[in-house]
Amino acid sequence: MQSARFSVFAIALLAGAASAACSGSPSVNQPVATIAANAPSTAGSGGVAESSPLDSAGAGAQGGSSFVDLPVAMGGAMSVGGSTSEPYPDKLPDGFTAADKFGGYRVGEAIAAESGSPAETPSTSSCGTTILAVIRDFKIDGENFGGEKIGDDKNLVEPTLGADRKPVFAAPGPTLTVKNPAEFADWYRTVDGVNKAYKFELWFGPNAGVHSFQSTDFFPLDGMGWNDMDPEFHHNFFFTTEIHTQFKYEGGESFKFVGDDDVWVFINSKLAIDLGGVHPAAEALIDIDARASELGLERGKVYPFDMFQTERHAYQSNFRADTDLNFVDCGTIVPETIPK
Repeated sequence: MQSARFSVFAIALLAGAASAACSGSPSVNQPVATIAANAPSTAGSGGVAESSPLDSAGAGAQGGSSFVDLPVAMGGAMSVGGSTSEPYPDKLPDGFTAADKFGGYRVGEAIAAESGSPAETPSTSSCGTTILAVIRDFKIDGENFGGEKIGDDKNLVEPTLGADRKPVFAAPGPTLTVKNPAEFADWYRTVDGVNKAYKFELWFGPNAGVHSFQSTDFFPLDGMGWNDMDPEFHHNFFFTTEIHTQFKYEGGESFKFVGDDDVWVFINSKLAIDLGGVHPAAEALIDIDARASELGLERGKVYPFDMFQTERHAYQSNFRADTDLNFVDCGTIVPETIPK
């Protein structure tokens, strides 16, 4: 059982692989590449983690339920804003769509493409376990989205987050899965005619001592955006998700992710998970204590947590994560700037 420390954010993104089947649960009999990202190392790799509540999160409790009961010992846990006045919610908030395993989501209003627009100030009150994000819908282009090649494609981004809190493309030219590098800058920026952006809220449900979001049928933009539904699978593929929040490092935390396609997680602006490419489900587990020195972390201080995901190929789209990180804001929409 976890202590009363708030543990909101559990993300697992498994976003469509092509020929290889991807299930949202690592317990399913399928190939899952494992990256133990919990020891000082190059970004996204390292030694094997010690046992933690994340190892068993959801085991035997994911049979289609969108939430599980909140453990009594966690009822007074801190909310995102750091207040202990209210327990975080243990059931799906009104207006949210339930994920088929844990948590839920809500697609909000459209976001206009405005270069240099001000950041949206994060709320720090009454947001419970809900984090604000941005989701952008793209069209199939046969190069970056819906291309022929699939596979791991690491080192696509620089190991340090850009000054505008966006990932910076690192490869010198086209790669296995990115045939048009010039358009990478648009993946996490709102550009007229290229993508359609929406405010997006993710709610993480209590799950065996941590908080989790897991969907094995993650298509939040069906019937929205460009609405270019795949004729075979009848879903709106090809989108990106961008999350910016902060957490207070207290010691003993972990962040576990299972998913595809590309996922990059930056902690304190340093690349902590690199799951680049269009690939079957891959797993990364960050032991924050083990990598604190590498990431420049000191206990008791607050650090940025930035996460970027893409769904770049049709077939399946799954999204999962489990964590006990103490997130201390409800998410931020950062300013839009176009790199020159």
